Amino acid sequence: MNHIVTVQDAVTAFADWIEPTAAELDAIEEEMPVILADVDLLDAQILTLDRTPTELDARRIRRARRRALAARVALLNRTAGALLPGGAA
Repeated sequence: MNHIVTVQDAVTAFADWIEPTAAELDAIEEEMPVILADVDLLDAQILTLDRTPTELDARRIRRARRRALAARVALLNRTAGALLPGGAA
């Protein structure tokens, strides 16, 4: 009979004292509009999984897709402006 034994590294990898750094939290905060737009897009797509999409559903998905793309472009422009010298994007 084989005994199951935990590995110390795997157990301590999720310890309470390991928290995200301030830089990681700032990065998440900066990407939050993209994350929320993607969630809205997924919600619109999930609504149509169990039924035939109506014209309203198709418009809802198109609007959510445009918002997600716009949020990604805005994030890209913000990060590109921060990386270029002089802040020019």
